[in-house]
Amino acid sequence: MDVQIVLIIVAFFTMLLMNVPVAIAIGGAAFIAILSLGDTPASYVVALRMSSGIAKFSLLAIPFFVLAGQLMGEGGMARRLIEFATTLVGHLKGGLAYVCTLTCMLFGAISGSATAAVSSIGGMMIPEMQRNGYDRDKSVALTTTAATTGLMIPPSNVMIVFAVVAGDVSVGALFLAGVLPGILTGLLLMAACLVTGFSGDEQASQRSSLREVSRAALAAAPSLLLIVIVLGGILGGVFSATEAAAIAVLYAFLLTFVVYREAPLSALPQMLLRAGVTTSVIFLLIGASQAMSWVLVYQNIPQTISLTLLSLSSNPVVILLIINAVLLVVGAFMDMTPAVLIFTPIFLPVAMELGMDPVQFGIMIIVNLCIGLCTPPVGTCLFIGCGVGKTTIARVAWPMIPFLIAMVVALLIITYVPAISLWLPKALGQ
Repeated sequence: MDVQIVLIIVAFFTMLLMNVPVAIAIGGAAFIAILSLGDTPASYVVALRMSSGIAKFSLLAIPFFVLAGQLMGEGGMARRLIEFATTLVGHLKGGLAYVCTLTCMLFGAISGSATAAVSSIGGMMIPEMQRNGYDRDKSVALTTTAATTGLMIPPSNVMIVFAVVAGDVSVGALFLAGVLPGILTGLLLMAACLVTGFSGDEQASQRSSLREVSRAALAAAPSLLLIVIVLGGILGGVFSATEAAAIAVLYAFLLTFVVYREAPLSALPQMLLRAGVTTSVIFLLIGASQAMSWVLVYQNIPQTISLTLLSLSSNPVVILLIINAVLLVVGAFMDMTPAVLIFTPIFLPVAMELGMDPVQFGIMIIVNLCIGLCTPPVGTCLFIGCGVGKTTIARVAWPMIPFLIAMVVALLIITYVPAISLWLPKALGQ
């Protein structure tokens, strides 16, 4: 068993250092570990586990949600959401910072994509904030961190991935469980803006009238209605999460090309291509990770790690702190999907042994890895934010610290206060 652990770690990180794609590194490490067993046909096992790993109906939701996110990123929804958020919080001191955060929460929840939120909202808000005297680098830092709330507030592809890996976990329950943590994280990011005095030199405006708020809400309502359709349909038993994803694509298509008409129909093939490439990467990661999971389970590695962690301390607070610390480091060096696929089978048994609900653990690991999206060297949102804001990671690193602290505070609250994640699913019978 020790040999397989060493082989997986050495092979995986060696291939990463050689710039081998993550999915290939995972599959290759699994192949080498299986090969070392001697009595198991490695090629057959890897191929079988990869094919069976993606042969799940629930995973069909991923390409649909990815395509829906592509459609919404191009369809003019960002501008309407910004206008709506401005009527709500734009009159406050430092209002543009609050508008940026709130819009990222709304747009990320609709598109289910943090990267789409960074590029779409950041492309509009960062230049606007800079024109109004806000520090550019801090504006990039805020947009980058706020965009990750879209992975917590449903719909979210990574929640579907976690549900598949974890086994008997309801996607609907996970969707509901992410609502309050996502809102909590957004509020704490706004609090960080307030504490640090992040504001520009824009003139204080009057509070928007009820008529102005209503007009902006009406313009944004078709976009926001997607959340109601997806969650309402799943909770009402009208359709499954996969069927909800297909309906989301149809709805996003109608909004983009029929209602808003801010993207030409000729852009659809390119959107389909990008969605197909993204889906291919995700499915290859899932398949390769299923092969690695087989090795881990076959060699009882999760149980061994569980016993080792539980032997370090009998205090659940300490064990969960260790798990969070490990995941924070992992998130800095690994993208979210492979990290969920690899570390869920390892840490979920430990969390359940401590009495943690699998749904709460799923939200905890997602929030944890969202922080990794904002930190180098593999912070996808950070790279996109710096590109949109025309700045560098080195310049954004220091302004990012207060927002990362806010996200860590949110993570600790979510970890140690189960009601934040579980109240809504239980209240609605999920």
